[in-house]
Amino acid sequence: MFLSARPAHAGVAHRKNLGLLRRIMCQESTKFKNVWTTHSASPIAYERGRIYMDNYQCCITSIAQQPRLIYQKSKCAKSEKIEDALLLECPLGEMLPSPSDYKASLIVLTVQNWLLRLSADSGEVLEKVYLAGSCCKFFRYLSWDTPQEVMIVKSAQNKLPAAARQAGIQQTVLFYLAVFQVLPLSFIGMLEINKKIFGNSVTDVAVSNGILIVMYSMGLVRLYNFKAILEQFMEQPFDLGQEFNWNGQVGVVGKFPFGLPCNIKITDTPPLLFEASSLENAFQIGGYPWHYIITPNKKKHKGVFHICSLKDNALAKNGIQDMKCCSLEPDWIYFHPDMSGRIIHVGPNLIKVLKLKEVKNHADQMEIAEDFTIVANRENCVNNNVTVTASGRVVKKRFTLLDDDPEQETFKIVDYEDELDLLSTVAVTQIGADGRAHLDFHCNEHGILLKSIPLKESWDVTYSHEVYFDKDLVLHIEQKPNRRFSCYVYQMVCDTARDDDP
Repeated sequence: MFLSARPAHAGVAHRKNLGLLRRIMCQESTKFKNVWTTHSASPIAYERGRIYMDNYQCCITSIAQQPRLIYQKSKCAKSEKIEDALLLECPLGEMLPSPSDYKASLIVLTVQNWLLRLSADSGEVLEKVYLAGSCCKFFRYLSWDTPQEVMIVKSAQNKLPAAARQAGIQQTVLFYLAVFQVLPLSFIGMLEINKKIFGNSVTDVAVSNGILIVMYSMGLVRLYNFKAILEQFMEQPFDLGQEFNWNGQVGVVGKFPFGLPCNIKITDTPPLLFEASSLENAFQIGGYPWHYIITPNKKKHKGVFHICSLKDNALAKNGIQDMKCCSLEPDWIYFHPDMSGRIIHVGPNLIKVLKLKEVKNHADQMEIAEDFTIVANRENCVNNNVTVTASGRVVKKRFTLLDDDPEQETFKIVDYEDELDLLSTVAVTQIGADGRAHLDFHCNEHGILLKSIPLKESWDVTYSHEVYFDKDLVLHIEQKPNRRFSCYVYQMVCDTARDDDP
């Protein structure tokens, strides 16, 4: 009884601490101060309080008054270059085989088909798995099926050399998917996505939450039960490090030069769970009861979103969402990550948070209603097509400002901080070469503005930007032309002393 109660008490204390942190952060006297800036010729990545630079060879902690170096490894060869990474965190309440498994680690993918598990604290290689020989290339595609439980490594699309194509040789295998259980790292199986099974027009595949998502060139999206596929078509299970004799090959699973056996052979088309046609294969599932969002598969419908019931494909009442904005960048829509079943629709100057609710007197029908809206600050923006000069001459404009004109405040990023239950937005105004951005925190339940943080650095809307908010930390990563990267770190400070005090 006593042991089972401890995690609950720890959880209550943790929630109270986060509630206290949220109140402190939203106080008027609390500021966010730029404490550290760095520049790099290689990409900069951020994961849970750690800043990675120089192709993950350098790790810097941001959980301090000022970021400090955790480790710096020697420069790696081009053949060892890391293309993608996922952070692994220790599962609660499980016995693990190695003490290193209880600490955070990185799973990384190299250009030479190696999957490595690195210590997040030292960069030391804890495990090495060789994925495959020259038959396919695994790089750039690491993703979660089930977060922190099942991981997918996807190959690049297989393409025959030009000479083979000219000789009339047909390429039937498009992708390979390697499936792993993590912590402890174990091999579940590898399968191929074949034209003979799924059709000639397959363009891409993905796996998420136990669903195999297959995308086609004509905008069609098909869903299959991925777990059922693994169970039905598994020919023989293998463990990492196990010696094998497979299809005439003798080797060790996960070791060079053999890699992993393709031990899941799909011999027949799996049962179809669902299919839909959507512009650019855009398709999302969420809400309660389950709904999906698509754009009708015609270019004229770009920016129009249909919200339909997954049960019977019925369009929800008010389920056609169209902001009718005239902008260079399209608006975007997605299910709220807070698991509330709500929907976030973001346009240049407007953020709508929508909710699903039952139609009155029709319990089996759902409608879309606005929960709240957040509007960009454009009070000083005047956009008249006709103006009158001081002399009284009438001047007509030959053009109309776009809704995302850089001289008007425009939403660029919307995110959700789950631990503090805050909805964060980045809004930008750029006049000439000088762009100014501010990060705002809104109450996730009602949309009320709680805090606004001006970012000190200039923000150019033509560059690529990422902004992370992690409890008391704000981190901005910017990619400029010619692969120049910058990172700006802000820390929360209670502004009770002079600004120049440490």
